[in-house]
Amino acid sequence: MKLLDDKPIKPASFFDALIPISVLICLLGAAVYLFGDNSSSGPNQIALLFATFAAALIGLKNGYTWKKLEQAMIEGITLSLGAILILLMVGALIGTWLLSGTVPTLIYYGLQVINPSWFYAASCLICGIVAMSIGSSWTTAATIGVALLGVATGLGLEQTVTAGAVISGAYFGDKLSPLSETTNLAPAVVGADLFEHIQHMLWTTVPSFVIALIIFIFMGFNATASSEAGRIDEITAILQQNFNIGFEMLIPLIVLLVLAIKKMPAFPAISIGAVVGAVWAMLFQSDLIASQIDVSQGQLVGYFKLVWTTFFDGFSISTGDDKMDSLLSGGGMSGMLTTTWLIMTALMFGAIMEKTGLLDIFVKSILKIAKSTGSLIAATIATCIGTNVIAADQYIAIVVPGRMFKDEYEKRGLKPVNLSRTLEDGGTITSPLIPWNTCGAYMQSVLLINPFDYALYAFFNLINPVLAVVYAYLGIKILRIKPKQSV
Repeated sequence: MKLLDDKPIKPASFFDALIPISVLICLLGAAVYLFGDNSSSGPNQIALLFATFAAALIGLKNGYTWKKLEQAMIEGITLSLGAILILLMVGALIGTWLLSGTVPTLIYYGLQVINPSWFYAASCLICGIVAMSIGSSWTTAATIGVALLGVATGLGLEQTVTAGAVISGAYFGDKLSPLSETTNLAPAVVGADLFEHIQHMLWTTVPSFVIALIIFIFMGFNATASSEAGRIDEITAILQQNFNIGFEMLIPLIVLLVLAIKKMPAFPAISIGAVVGAVWAMLFQSDLIASQIDVSQGQLVGYFKLVWTTFFDGFSISTGDDKMDSLLSGGGMSGMLTTTWLIMTALMFGAIMEKTGLLDIFVKSILKIAKSTGSLIAATIATCIGTNVIAADQYIAIVVPGRMFKDEYEKRGLKPVNLSRTLEDGGTITSPLIPWNTCGAYMQSVLLINPFDYALYAFFNLINPVLAVVYAYLGIKILRIKPKQSV
């Protein structure tokens, strides 16, 4: 049956909007119940796919042609291609940095200098500083975050708490960095100045981060490090036996940080970092490579083949210690394919929901009850979080609510920076807490911990939206447009 392009479009109803959302919630819940931590390795993708079909059927019922819906899905996937390229190259970078000894060296020195009592707070602060310097929570988590999880293993501290500290610090720094994509996107959507936007965010962001640090300090002092000095000595011995450890192994990290600070785009910067890691592996880890290569085709070919394999299939090592094998193995582009699949299906669903006007239904319903400034800002944050859940992407969670609420903020005499700050308070920092969101999926693929597990410890990401709502209802730092004076 041919679907006509000129068929009139029927406005979506609230019941229409509830159908795909209900399908998604039920199927995601079933995926988590049936598959547990493996739900993001296929079950969640199928849930998103069937929810997309449900939304598409609503669209067809209301007069959209399949051609238009398909085009919306294609455009939705296209939006993710930049992130997917970065994701794949991060996989390569982790693999080459494991082989080159960069990550093992970070773990080695981390075990030497970081006190267990301060570890959680230090992890949060270190990630915050790095992310603010380079403007990328993703890069910070994939490099410093991976190493800190290794240190936590050595100290016998909780992996989930460490991941929460890494996420808290990474998103604090990303949120306040003028180099960050989301920090530039939010004011651009609403028509605010970038640096005025950053200055206005300080009022909600810094107190939230300070509170998170205090909680991490308290948890650190009350944590019991299960590993004694003997275990730390054992881990450092394993690292020294299998890798050439030295400060020169940190050059790939320094190169990447310098490129990021110089504002080189993420994809080429991470690619260069991965290549430098591969070169460093051949220069400094010759004994390790020699122990793993197949010399049947010649030693040089074996070297080249192993390094090439590390790019696409990661690095694997056998040290005789299962926990250290798990810690020191991983990476590769192939390890990111499940996450890529999740991102694509999530953005297909989000694109269909936006194209068919089903997202608009929820926002219009919210505006009917958001009478005060406090309730308007709270509604905006709730919409950003909801969009992160439904559309599964932080960029959509900034752009869509930003477009929808912009006129309402202006109508109520509120400066654009109020909206841009709120978009970040609700959209940017809640994205890594949702497993099927692009950010949550990425963090799980890098840190190897389910967002549902670390979400309770990502204190900054939890506190910031709450504090923003409190500020809104108390009228703290809510800037209003000054009426123009007649001459």
